[in-house]
Amino acid sequence: MAEVDGRTIRYRQALIATGGAPVSSGIPGLDPRATVTSDTIWEVDTLPGRLAIVGGGPIACELGQAFARLGSEVTMIVRSRLLPKEDPDAADLVRDALATDGVRVLENTTVENAVTTDAGSRLRLAGGAAIDADTVLLATGRTPRTAGLGLERIGVSLDKDGQVITDTRMMTSNPLIRAAGDVTANPQFTHLAGVHASVAASNAVLGLKRRISATVPRVTFTSPEVAAVGLTTADARLQHRTRTVRHTHVDRAVTEDSTGGFTRLIVDRGGKILGGTIVGPRAGESLAELTLAVQKGMTTSDIAGTTHPYPTFSDGVWNAAVADVRERLASPLVRQAMAGLVWLRRRWLDRPVPHPRDR
Repeated sequence: MAEVDGRTIRYRQALIATGGAPVSSGIPGLDPRATVTSDTIWEVDTLPGRLAIVGGGPIACELGQAFARLGSEVTMIVRSRLLPKEDPDAADLVRDALATDGVRVLENTTVENAVTTDAGSRLRLAGGAAIDADTVLLATGRTPRTAGLGLERIGVSLDKDGQVITDTRMMTSNPLIRAAGDVTANPQFTHLAGVHASVAASNAVLGLKRRISATVPRVTFTSPEVAAVGLTTADARLQHRTRTVRHTHVDRAVTEDSTGGFTRLIVDRGGKILGGTIVGPRAGESLAELTLAVQKGMTTSDIAGTTHPYPTFSDGVWNAAVADVRERLASPLVRQAMAGLVWLRRRWLDRPVPHPRDR
């Protein structure tokens, strides 16, 4: 039984999908009236002349580049490095693109406090520098909307950040309650929330035992796009290999003069694809094949042996797979085995063949 706005609602199964809210600034002296978030920036009806963005993740990069291209003077204040969860080479390309669009990126920098000015806000940075802005965009993550729901009274466990803990069937610690979306401890992506909600609802209504996939693709929609899935760095202890194709060798990228990106696969010693990163136009579309490969445990031989349309940006994935297969074929053991097969084949072809009348 749940109470919603004074109404008592009885249920057999329930789904918590209250989502998340942008993290509050935590910056002393910052005037809320001069700030926006990824939820409220769409309500701005006047282009900010000077936009300061606190944060360096996907939302910060996407909106920073967009407002710079619209004409705002954009400064990004990043606590660590730009796109900290992505391949550093990918982050470097996005950083260069932002600089080309006029965005000033201050990495390894924090805001100590703020004061209100006639024009907006002055952000005082660690180290003594200051940034003046008409509008401050807070893009430092989201927090789950679990406060005040009374989940502790019905045995629904939360983690230290207040996120609902679920199993692979999206069930909470209360077997009558499921949860999905940004309110849970899963990665906060729109596409993931939809899939998880589908799993939760079908399991609850139909009594199924569907499980969510651990393979989660993600795309940062900057120019160039950054798309990644699975592992994005190789673990030398596990003998992982990295296969990188620069888009100077992808003919579609060459024809469109967009060769600054790359495709990088992370492969185990048996050729199984564990993940990778793609940077370039339509990287998100090219990532679909790589996501399926990771989900199904496919190898570079599977990709290399599949005919791909030409010329496309997805040639990067195919070329990286081909490069891995070629290197494995060049190993001493494989070369020795191939030489043995060639020798046996020659012996077979050179064998005496009796004339038909002698048979």
